[in-house]
Amino acid sequence: MSVVGFDDLIAEYMWPPLTTVSQDFAATGRELVAALLGLIAAPETTPISRTLVPTRLVVRASTGPAPTA
Repeated sequence: MSVVGFDDLIAEYMWPPLTTVSQDFAATGRELVAALLGLIAAPETTPISRTLVPTRLVVRASTGPAPTA
């Protein structure tokens, strides 16, 4: 069995260290502030866009290869 988490906040300190999806919180904050400032500057517009903030997989000891048959 493999276990994967999300956020990578304390995953490296768990036992076994947890494989996780790491988010870029600073990039997420920048995108949110930019969207908010755009809405403040032009409140009559409704933003209909999506922003994809890249993540990365941090492989640690909680995952491994599938067993062979």
